Amino acid sequence: MTLPKTLYRALAKLNKALLPKQWHKDLARLSKLEKLLVGWRIWVTYRAL
Repeated sequence: MTLPKTLYRALAKLNKALLPKQWHKDLARLSKLEKLLVGWRIWVTYRAL
């Protein structure tokens, strides 16, 4: 069961507005929580496309 694409697009907009950006940091030096947030953003963005 998958969620509708519109829901993923709404989640992607929320991620962009609420979650911190990690692009300016070295991804190898992120903490586990920061890596989790990056993974979440990538997963939602992939599903929204």
